[in-house]
Amino acid sequence: MGLFHSSPRSVRLDDSRPLRTAASGKPASMWSDGFGTLATRSLQAIIVVGVAAVLILGMLQLTVVVIPVLLALILASAAAPVMTWMRRHGIPAVYATLLTLLAVVVLLGGVGWLVVWAVRDQWDKLSTQAQQGFQSLMAWVETLPIDIDQSQIDEWIASATDFLTSAQFGSGALAGVSAVANFVTGLVLMIVTLFFFLKDGPTLWEFLIRPFRGNDYDRAVRVGRKTVNTFGAYLRGTAAVAAVDAIGITAGLLILQIPLAIPLGVLVFLLAFIPIVGATLAGILAALVALVTHGWVIALIVVGIVVVVNQLEGNFLQPVLMGRSMKLHAFAVLIALTVGTVLGGIVGAILAVPLTAAAWGIIQVWDGPETPARWARRKPRAEERVDSVTAVAR
Repeated sequence: MGLFHSSPRSVRLDDSRPLRTAASGKPASMWSDGFGTLATRSLQAIIVVGVAAVLILGMLQLTVVVIPVLLALILASAAAPVMTWMRRHGIPAVYATLLTLLAVVVLLGGVGWLVVWAVRDQWDKLSTQAQQGFQSLMAWVETLPIDIDQSQIDEWIASATDFLTSAQFGSGALAGVSAVANFVTGLVLMIVTLFFFLKDGPTLWEFLIRPFRGNDYDRAVRVGRKTVNTFGAYLRGTAAVAAVDAIGITAGLLILQIPLAIPLGVLVFLLAFIPIVGATLAGILAALVALVTHGWVIALIVVGIVVVVNQLEGNFLQPVLMGRSMKLHAFAVLIALTVGTVLGGIVGAILAVPLTAAAWGIIQVWDGPETPARWARRKPRAEERVDSVTAVAR
């Protein structure tokens, strides 16, 4: 059977819809056949894509507002269990909000200080050794029986450098926050928005969904709850996974006496927030430093440590921490990362996966707590329909 092979259609035994015949006297509509259905669906898809494109373009023009609000929403979702616990134990809403906000600010400030302390003072040395390792690797590649010369390698490096320094990746991703004043504005907006999300999040959502009634209201409630649960589980799980990755890889580097092990561990932690790609980049950087300082054997051992740590967290730790909130295939994650990077640079790459996971989660509860949207449901196969009809007949 080929990739695009399909088995012959069987007669649907449960299909009780009346057949349209010429004897009915009603002319068949031009949209009633297969091509008409395809055209209708295509038009609907074009409209949806057009609306989504307009929304995305509008958001890209308002990054100073959109990015802080999204970050505040994700942080508030991650801190929701803490708020719930404090409110349940009788702590007033304002005090609970201030304590949670203070904890978040201290945590983020601590991470920022760790990055500055571990990376800034040794960044020149780290980048120099990584470049030397890359040059050693390229010198080895030139010895392979492959027609790759230095000019091709230089062209690839130039292309990658141009992209990383382009508006798409850097200034385009942070279009309004590249200047210090705009960065401070975004930071203040995020903190203020986080305060209100923590204190009045349910009230704000209830205000937004007031126009809905009946099933639409129930759906809006499910959408809000699923979004918060997905964002919260994603951030908490990713932070825990990043910490485990950083501790495991840093321990391995220290045992092997690789220089700059602490800065490399900090970079592992930060890059872990970009799924799949981040761990790969961190492993490559660590291996390049090991290649310069200790040679090929130790560099390969470093690669092995990175692979083992990532396999352990990917197959055991991540499913436990994130559960059903991140039921995304690796291919979907890569597509989301690519689109996010092209549209929003590094910030887009960080936000792409949680936004995609939240969108998929909303689809899964669109028609009920455990009922996906109609088009996303698994369709029964012919043999399953025959079995169900036979069981009913018995």
